[in-house]
Amino acid sequence: MRLVSLASGSDGNSTYIGSENTHILVDAGISNKKIETRLNKLGLSGKDISGIFLTHEHSDHIAGLEVFVRKNEIPVYASSGTLRYLRNKDKYSKITDYFHIIESSKHIRLGDLEVLAFDIDHDANEPFGYRVECGDKKIAVATDLGRYTRDIVDNLSNLDALLIEANHDIRMLEIGPYPYELKRRILSEKGHLSNESSGKLICEILNDNIKKIFLGHLSDKNNLPELALESVRFEIFADERSYNPMDFDIEVAKRDELSEICYV
Repeated sequence: MRLVSLASGSDGNSTYIGSENTHILVDAGISNKKIETRLNKLGLSGKDISGIFLTHEHSDHIAGLEVFVRKNEIPVYASSGTLRYLRNKDKYSKITDYFHIIESSKHIRLGDLEVLAFDIDHDANEPFGYRVECGDKKIAVATDLGRYTRDIVDNLSNLDALLIEANHDIRMLEIGPYPYELKRRILSEKGHLSNESSGKLICEILNDNIKKIFLGHLSDKNNLPELALESVRFEIFADERSYNPMDFDIEVAKRDELSEICYV
């Protein structure tokens, strides 16, 4: 299996997960042209994608969806809340035939991939994270979550690789340019994970088999890549478990370009 971030940040998000035979995207929050160009660098095209799994309906996760789906006739899988929102927007009227409602905790099989949606806490209509398995290999994507629960920890357990949110540094957010209401939203249980919270969540799910951890969805105003990386490593170092942060390949996913390719 491969895990690659096509883009990850406040301006747009899309993640590729695939085996030799089956290829999916989690979100399509960048333009159709960018998705195609970055898939081409992986030796793929839009026609090779078997399905798009949406985490939620915010624009940085669906900006390229309509054009990409219309051009490539790709099934779109998401919660009833997410798809209900899209059906009510005229922009998506030409692609509603490709919509498929999925439920939390129910497995969906596409080719040799098995995809499991799980609930996350965010200010959206029924948002999901995703866990993807192929044989004994397991990859997950979890961004845009204001907090993590035992259920989320369980769904992120025993992974080989993951992309996890490390959205903001709390101090940078507090003194930064955002209006008070937006700061309060980001810091709420329906907002985004801070660097420290991301590190604590990672501590909960570390295992000896993890090949790669991507830190994603970094704010361009309230975070820095080196700060996110150092904060997460410190949480692993300070945790009572015996893991050494330098034993894990942790990388900040790039805002508007391909990440490294993670093979598991």
